[in-house]
Amino acid sequence: MTKAASAAAKDLAAAGVGGVHLAWADNNGIPRSRVVPVGGLADAAVRGVGATSLFAVFDSHDAITYAHSGLGTPSGDIRLLPVVERLRRLAGQPALAWAPVRQLAADGSPWPYCQRSVLERQVAEAARRGLEFRAGYELEFSVAPAGSEDVVSAPGHRGPAYSPHALIGLDGFIAALLHDFAANGLQIGQLHAEYGVAQLELSLAATDPVSAADDQLVARQTIHAAAHAHGLVVSFAPMIGLGAAGNGWHLHTSVRRKGRNLLAGDGVPEGEGAAYLGGLLRDLPALTAITAPSVPSTMRLRPGFFAGAYAFWGVENREAPLRYVPGTALLGAEHANVELKTSDASANPYLALAVVLAAGMAGIEDAAVLPEPIAEDPGGWSEGERNTAGVLPLPASPSEQDTALLANPRVSGALGDELLGAFRAVRASDAAWAAERAPEEIVAAHLWRY
Repeated sequence: MTKAASAAAKDLAAAGVGGVHLAWADNNGIPRSRVVPVGGLADAAVRGVGATSLFAVFDSHDAITYAHSGLGTPSGDIRLLPVVERLRRLAGQPALAWAPVRQLAADGSPWPYCQRSVLERQVAEAARRGLEFRAGYELEFSVAPAGSEDVVSAPGHRGPAYSPHALIGLDGFIAALLHDFAANGLQIGQLHAEYGVAQLELSLAATDPVSAADDQLVARQTIHAAAHAHGLVVSFAPMIGLGAAGNGWHLHTSVRRKGRNLLAGDGVPEGEGAAYLGGLLRDLPALTAITAPSVPSTMRLRPGFFAGAYAFWGVENREAPLRYVPGTALLGAEHANVELKTSDASANPYLALAVVLAAGMAGIEDAAVLPEPIAEDPGGWSEGERNTAGVLPLPASPSEQDTALLANPRVSGALGDELLGAFRAVRASDAAWAAERAPEEIVAAHLWRY
């Protein structure tokens, strides 16, 4: 590792790079980083870089909560160890490079609050069971001129939705995204003007789960830098206005055994693929507490907004929180996957993927039963019709999310006791902050956090 880091540092210095972001995401999904001079990269790869252990209990507003007993004082330090094999130069910030980190205890031993390690454990467990996962994100974000206080009153484009005309005024920004993503080793499947106010969406190519989480973080850095260079700001927040469509970061996954995509089927998944989807559906209320955990997340999950307000699944049903995307004769069986819509930028991507893998693997292990798909929007049904169909609302408040999480050992257990305690403390701190504020203030306070 020292040789690889030294060689990488030498190449970066020759290319004019002065420093390296050592990056991670906290329990609010907010990216954090330390920058080390490029000459210090080799030492950082061996000894790490110091940081307070309290990042695990920062809330969404940078307040520190001491409610979790494991991190109940301001004392303590951790080491941030860069994952050198994931190092890349930032095309939009040519003096800087970027690498994700593992968070270690001060003595170099595993630290139970490291979110990346939680995902790595689930990937290792999948391999033990003979399973291989692929994952990819769709990122929605809203664009505004630099200096804007909000997006709704100062939209960066005025539509129409999905129109090429909407992108003409953003031509330089779009060109930079296409260039910088490719230069940063990120493959875009597609990019377009989305349905919401000043909203864009791009999709990242599917890869292994840990790389998918890394890619999601560096994609944010890439988008922010390109926007800044073109006089824009972007919001990844789950809500940009009370009446506007929010930003989801839809998570697509598929699972393979011996190279065969288990989600491939004759229009619907079968066998272990059906059990995988059944496991996700069974645990969806608890999953959502991790994949859409902020107060604005619960505000986004409304019927009629393609966000997922009720627990059900459907085949290509964009109102379903679990949308099954089948393979076709044109696309092939390998294309089959499931999209989780109750996912957004306030989720730590490593934890989000970890609990999705845990729930899906438990479904396969238990042969979880998958009910019939629903092709409609249950939000238009009566409560009696939903009850008859077994379609229940997803948690709609922080307290409901916490209850669902605690009641589900498959999801909460994937985090481990220490990280679960810190995560719950952060969510409680956010909820207490929001309880004293109006919805408009809550939305505004999260607008530029991610």
